[in-house]
Amino acid sequence: MSALEAVRAALAAEHAAVYGYGVVGARIGDARRAEAESAHAAHRARRDALERTVRDLGGAPVASAAAYALPFEVADAAAALRLAAVLEDRIADVWSDVVRAARGPLRRDAAGALREAAVRAARWRGGGVAFPGLAERG
Repeated sequence: MSALEAVRAALAAEHAAVYGYGVVGARIGDARRAEAESAHAAHRARRDALERTVRDLGGAPVASAAAYALPFEVADAAAALRLAAVLEDRIADVWSDVVRAARGPLRRDAAGALREAAVRAARWRGGGVAFPGLAERG
């Protein structure tokens, strides 16, 4: 996978995360709403930066879809909490691909994004996973 392909995949995943956090924020409840809003803002910022990075690499940014399929129904705060962890796991996966494909400052930025996603996932889940972003793929 080229750096451009990996960055475009990360952009697509960030689009989906922004959408997903809209759902999380609507269902999470007051106790963790600020945390959801912070994560939503972080993903919007990453998305915007990735659009510039794709252009800098000579590509055309992928557009956001009108809606995204959620992995399960999100009817309450507990489901919203699970969704937030899943979103961060998915983000960690794509950022690990950017780490593998990129060099220099882009690789350093990707490693930071992977770390941030892993930390947020651990907070949502209540614990971390070994080697975030390196899950086996079927």
